[in-house]
Amino acid sequence: MEAYLPEALLALLSLCFIAQQYYLFYYHSRLYSYQPAEKIRKPPKHIVPVSVIISARNEAKNLPENLPFVLEQDYPDFEVVVVNDCSFDESEEVLKELCAKYPLLKVVNVTEHDRFKTGKKFALTMGIKAAKNEHLLFTDADCRPASANWISRMMANFDKQTEIVLGYSPYYAAGNFLNPFIRFETLRTAINYLSASLAGNPYMGIGRNLAYTKTLFFRNKGFASHMHIISGDDDLFVNENATADNTAIEIHPEAFTYSSAKSTFSAFYRQKRRHMGVGKLYRNKHRRMLSFDALSGFLFYVLFVLCLLFTKWPLPALGLLVIRIISQLILYYKIFRKLDGRSLIWYLPFFDLVYYVYLNIFGLIGTFIKTTQWK
Repeated sequence: MEAYLPEALLALLSLCFIAQQYYLFYYHSRLYSYQPAEKIRKPPKHIVPVSVIISARNEAKNLPENLPFVLEQDYPDFEVVVVNDCSFDESEEVLKELCAKYPLLKVVNVTEHDRFKTGKKFALTMGIKAAKNEHLLFTDADCRPASANWISRMMANFDKQTEIVLGYSPYYAAGNFLNPFIRFETLRTAINYLSASLAGNPYMGIGRNLAYTKTLFFRNKGFASHMHIISGDDDLFVNENATADNTAIEIHPEAFTYSSAKSTFSAFYRQKRRHMGVGKLYRNKHRRMLSFDALSGFLFYVLFVLCLLFTKWPLPALGLLVIRIISQLILYYKIFRKLDGRSLIWYLPFFDLVYYVYLNIFGLIGTFIKTTQWK
């Protein structure tokens, strides 16, 4: 039996290698080839009135720093609806001052109720109901648009068929230890969901930069099917409602929204535990797709180490690793540049391993541990 162990390990390693190359070349290569529109018509051919909606809980610091960049967008017809979600800091006073300066700003105040919990989904629902426009664009209070053309870029994707537009929201670079990996993980997540959308299989979006129509929201009863889950106002909603025909992506650098990443492991852990917990509610085909990627990527490295330990000729295993790294570097270099992650490409050989360990650990944590608050 032991005589066949090296061959069995190498065969399993090869299968995981093939699975990973499939994701790389079938899905991710689509983002490699995709080119966003370079120019925006001035004025746009068809003006799409839009309501920007932001749910803010205890954001007295972030609101004056970021909200003016939303309110001063170069777009002819928009409003900004900020939902003050049960804040107990100075958010209300800050918003009153901003309302006096910006007529486009509308504030919806949500207060705590003894009989039921509110949460971000309730706040967003209140904001959507208060919005006067059919097209809705979402971001967070700690996010800042990359340019004055953010709204224009996102709205340019809507047509008669399109009901959802998936945007991208990177983190600022910082000098702490966690920052490069958080930015790398965010980038890889974006590569996955943007590529899947281009392949006609959209499965998630991020609330820091996401647009959809009010008709779609109410036609499918909003967040009703997962209102009991703290997270998922963005990815679960997209997972339920996105199709190959009604979903578009926008990755022009002017359409990014930036925010600061968590600076401590405990804060990062709480954030990711909350996010990973909703993955089990994705459609079955999406759960299989993501699970197979996470598991095959993790097993590739486990089997690679086992091949080094238990085979006399490690060259085949080393060859597969080298081919994997080279093919990733070739394909991802251009994608990383598109998504403002050029400096992260050199972390790839190490962070790729850490990324797949992280996916499997947090996947297990999200399956068995529940989160009771969104902020």
